[in-house]
Amino acid sequence: MLSITEISVRIAGRLLIDHGIAQIVPGARVGLVGRNGAGKSTLFHAIRGELPLEGGTITIPPRWRVGSLAQEAPNGPESLIDVVLKADLERDALLREADTAQDPQRIAEIQTRLVDIDAHSAPARAAAILSGLGFSTADQARPCSEFSGGWRMRVALAATLFAAPDLLLLDEPTNYLDLEGTLWLEDHLANYPRTVIVISHDRDLLDTSVDQILHLDRGKLTLYRGSYTSYEEQRATREMLDAKHAKRQDAERKRLQAFVDRFKAKASKARQAQSRVKMLEKMKPIAALVRQDVREITFPAPVKMLSPIIAVDAVSVGYDPKNPVLNRVTLRIDNDDRIALLGSNGNGKSTLVKLLANRLAPFSGKITRADKLSIAYFAQHQLDELNEDGSPYDHVRKLMPDAPETKVRGRTGAIGFSGKAGDTLVKSLSGGEKARLLLGLATFFGPNMIILDEPTNHLDIDSRAALAEAINEFPGAVIMVSHDRYLIESCADRLWVVADRTVTPYDGDLDDYRRMVLSARGMRAGSRDRGADQRANGREQAQHNKTAKRVPLKQKISEAEAEIERITGIISKIDVALALPDLFQRDPKRAAQLGKARASAASALQRAEEQWLAASSSYDEVTG
Repeated sequence: MLSITEISVRIAGRLLIDHGIAQIVPGARVGLVGRNGAGKSTLFHAIRGELPLEGGTITIPPRWRVGSLAQEAPNGPESLIDVVLKADLERDALLREADTAQDPQRIAEIQTRLVDIDAHSAPARAAAILSGLGFSTADQARPCSEFSGGWRMRVALAATLFAAPDLLLLDEPTNYLDLEGTLWLEDHLANYPRTVIVISHDRDLLDTSVDQILHLDRGKLTLYRGSYTSYEEQRATREMLDAKHAKRQDAERKRLQAFVDRFKAKASKARQAQSRVKMLEKMKPIAALVRQDVREITFPAPVKMLSPIIAVDAVSVGYDPKNPVLNRVTLRIDNDDRIALLGSNGNGKSTLVKLLANRLAPFSGKITRADKLSIAYFAQHQLDELNEDGSPYDHVRKLMPDAPETKVRGRTGAIGFSGKAGDTLVKSLSGGEKARLLLGLATFFGPNMIILDEPTNHLDIDSRAALAEAINEFPGAVIMVSHDRYLIESCADRLWVVADRTVTPYDGDLDDYRRMVLSARGMRAGSRDRGADQRANGREQAQHNKTAKRVPLKQKISEAEAEIERITGIISKIDVALALPDLFQRDPKRAAQLGKARASAASALQRAEEQWLAASSSYDEVTG
């Protein structure tokens, strides 16, 4: 197994990992989580042997191959499929040797080994991975140099996945993916046959693809069994128990200290006082719970407008009038819509949002905007437009040139940079802080509609939750493009699919869309174009619906109800035990075990309720 034993790592004088301990068993799928700057990427460097340890050891089985995403994207004349195939170094070396080998025995050995490693199916496996990440069959034969940096990073990811190392280390692998690629990656990692550790702020990936969570917090490593949702429940229970234990310990410490202070000078009580001193020395302090509250994100409320605020009628738009990206699009946006745009990168989502933001004129058709409509537009590439040598205060001052100092400081604080933080130079801000600044500047004057193009790339999990809350509280319209399923499910009430040069409403939910995407990408290697994918997609979905009708849904509902009743009974018994007044003082170990058992039962109850709800909804559809 991967054994991390009492390691300490210091970077530029800062202790990031302090006597960290973790044991990762073979085949584990682990999500590594923690606040930005906690040291997650540093831990990866340490595992790969790229950083010296101040103390402790990291032990990896000697035959394990460790693989991670390349820092630089491939950019040569080789085709995508060839780049991916060469990632299997052993296969590549054997094939090159096979071309020149003369000795019959060696030739036999080479061919035997090629069979052992399933080398002959490699092209199909490589094509399937590239397909899953969004490359058509034609794309796979094109040179790497013809693709943009983001797409070439997908090729690098495909190569890493194809190599299938014994220990796969992935650091934010969804940053260069669209929602469709992210859904495929989630499924691929969930079925990865070896050990994987993934750093991610994507809650859905951490709930779908991993079975353990390794939390790095204040230099300490803690391993939790289960998904991210289970981890949150377990951690909350653990923190509650620690807080109660710490409170009782503090009271006991004060009682012992009071005895010592009172009787240490009395000869008759000296022995008892000394005994209390030893008890105090042996009392190990419990780490106090440090709340790292996330600064909220807020958007100023706009002036209310009548619907629709935008109406698009038979509009064609793009960058070449002879070859529009979107053709004859008709849609409307109301003043409180929450719309998520779905569809693979390259289908026209960015073109659509530029049209809506009035940054791209239509070739034909008509677009009508409400009078005095104000639109805020946030896109990741705008981070580069911030003045690196300016502060958040400087950026706000430009928007309020005549305002008094107190008002400028107040608005700077309102977007999350109060006090000294307002004077920090942009070049010293983290990616997440820059994103927060840009969000605040883009929405500064209370827009009627906010367009968010991949707003979560630099935000940690808690900041993403803060963004979702801000969107839900904003009274205007929001259009979002995101690969973060949690954000979409939390905020969007309408889904539009951008594909085949048009925009169409999607009537299902993201679970339906996920099944559709995975089905289509499983076929893509044999598809000739994106339209063929969509048609195959539709046929597959129709077949799925027919099959679902034949499923004994009533039995599933009964089984789920029985499971819910069983687990509810277990939770009730645990609650009775936890309510005993002297439990935490008398038997803290037992109390901790009960707390963990309750968290696990609560997680199981949630799954059972979700199964019941899914089966009931399907039953209603079939019988309705």
